[in-house]
Amino acid sequence: MQSHLPKALPNEPEADRAARNELLAAEAGLRAAVEAVAKQRRNLPLGGRIAEDYLFDEWVDRAAVKTGLSSLFANGKNTLILYSYMYGPEDRTPCPACTSLLDGWNGASADLNDRTNLAIVVSSPIERLAAIAEDRHWIGFRLLSCSGNDYNKSYLGESDEGGQRPMCTVFVKTDTGIHHFWSSELLFANSPGHPRHMDMAWPLWNVLDLLPEGRGSDWFPKLSYK
Repeated sequence: MQSHLPKALPNEPEADRAARNELLAAEAGLRAAVEAVAKQRRNLPLGGRIAEDYLFDEWVDRAAVKTGLSSLFANGKNTLILYSYMYGPEDRTPCPACTSLLDGWNGASADLNDRTNLAIVVSSPIERLAAIAEDRHWIGFRLLSCSGNDYNKSYLGESDEGGQRPMCTVFVKTDTGIHHFWSSELLFANSPGHPRHMDMAWPLWNVLDLLPEGRGSDWFPKLSYK
């Protein structure tokens, strides 16, 4: 693949340009593959209908209220992204990786909420999630607790033994009810190191991959850098 840059970069060695042309071809191939996978995902058949209208505790105006999953479809939008945040009732702190992902989503939440519905669910009591959201200035998510229902266990956000999992699930509302559409099942595919099941939706790693040292092998996001 030939580069179509308008001019050579300053003092660009010939070997460097040749290597970057090879990389450019690989990057173009990756872009095409990403587009093909997105199309395959969009063409998924309708998944299973939810077994019940899961009743969550939702944090609204600094108080807990009961909210059914069906009520999360708001403003005429028929899709819902529900992220199972790893913060169980026995966990002292939430998952730093999940927190980093959600920090990035919060920055784009105005755009996301213009296209879909977006909510976070934890197995902890809702007050614990509300405290984290306030500390991190999350304003773009509906905050939910499934401590009183089986949502997380039904949709793989929690093991049968209570272990927490970072699952992203998309639901769609149709004339026949609310159906499962997609989940980040790549979490369960064999992968060395971090499962990387949410990399495509996680700004942090995609930016670090632009660096000569990449994302590294021994670095992980932290809850605080103070």
